Amino acid sequence: MTPDSLSTQGGDAVIPVSVLNRSISTMLERSFPLVWVSGEVSNFTHAASGHWYFSIKDAGAQMRCVMFRGRAQYAEFTPREGDKIEVRALVTIYEPRGELQLNVEAVRRTGQGRLFEAFLRLKAQLEAEGLFAAERKRALLGHPRGIGIVTSLQAAALRDVLTTLARRAPHVPVAVYPAPVQGAGVGAKLAAMVEAANARREADRLDVLIVCRGGGSIEDLWAFNEEVLARAIAASALPVVSGVGHETDFTIADFAADVRAPTPTGAAELVSPQRVLLLRDLDHRHAALARGFGRMMERRAQQIDWLARRLVSPAERLQRQRVHLRQLTTRLVAAGARPVRDARAQFALVQYRWQRKRLDVEVHREHVRRLAQRMQRAHERRGEREKACVSELAARLQVLSPQRTLERGYAALIDTQTGRALRAPHALKPKRALTVHLAEGSADVLLADVQPRLSEEF
Repeated sequence: MTPDSLSTQGGDAVIPVSVLNRSISTMLERSFPLVWVSGEVSNFTHAASGHWYFSIKDAGAQMRCVMFRGRAQYAEFTPREGDKIEVRALVTIYEPRGELQLNVEAVRRTGQGRLFEAFLRLKAQLEAEGLFAAERKRALLGHPRGIGIVTSLQAAALRDVLTTLARRAPHVPVAVYPAPVQGAGVGAKLAAMVEAANARREADRLDVLIVCRGGGSIEDLWAFNEEVLARAIAASALPVVSGVGHETDFTIADFAADVRAPTPTGAAELVSPQRVLLLRDLDHRHAALARGFGRMMERRAQQIDWLARRLVSPAERLQRQRVHLRQLTTRLVAAGARPVRDARAQFALVQYRWQRKRLDVEVHREHVRRLAQRMQRAHERRGEREKACVSELAARLQVLSPQRTLERGYAALIDTQTGRALRAPHALKPKRALTVHLAEGSADVLLADVQPRLSEEF
């Protein structure tokens, strides 16, 4: 059932409560689109489901709120009890209870809405340009010649900085470049003072510049979030220390500066050497210098004593030179005689070696005669042995000679045709010519008849 149908039914129509609540919810959602509502957080609950339940209130009223998990997980912070916040919400009704509530789409801190968004946009832009890059940050000098301060003459931060500098480094001159720190167009005035300090850095003998003011809300500190001041700080030839607000306050000037201090007093401490420590270091250096000077004087005195011992009279010096000349003469004579002595010794050694190696002709001649005699005797003994061997072989040859065999009564039969010796009876043929060899000669015979017989032993 829609709200239009309810209006046409008249006052006698009876409808369920759920239908009424749904109709009211639809009317509210149509009548009130997404709207930003500000107030103080009360009764904040972070449910296990991830949903947020809380109320926002002011001095005259309060409204229940719900922020579902799908939206809450993208919130930049979690509200706490008592926080001033702004919520972008849809006005609706919780139908089961008929309670009016806000369905929250986004949440931000009060006063940080548009300003905080502008802060984030400018920070991202300048960071993309490299104004916040770590490599362009410069280190502070340990002992600056002079310190410049850009702030308001009425600011409590100036008194804190001057008090700290007077306590820590009263010997360092301070130059103040006054500029308002709050209000319209303040960023340009602060940037002009930063440029003025750089223009007078040689005249005022400046080595560092402090840009500072006390704490406040984001609106109060907004001058230090302006682009013109950030670019002036980044272009500064002097190293810049930013000391704006309290430790939890961050501005664009802090990111553009070479060093960020948590407070103005912290900025003064960063740029100033502590006088007590300087005096203590000076005392240590003075003592070290005195000790070094004393040791140098002792070395010089010792050197003078050594030179005094070396200082002699001309007569004594001449006498020393005469003694030295005699020593040189002796060494010269010895040096001249040494080659002759060495040559003689070398000759004697060579002669000794030659005598040891020289041949004795008579001894070798006698040795040759003995060798000749031994060779002759060996030749004779060998001839005798060979004669004996020949005699033995001749005797053996005589024993084995065919002639001796014939002399013992044997005869050799030779076939006249073939010239071969006949050894077997069957080789004898009748009418065959034979030659018979005997001990005293040979004879030709012709066989008339042959009667073979069996072999008989002699």
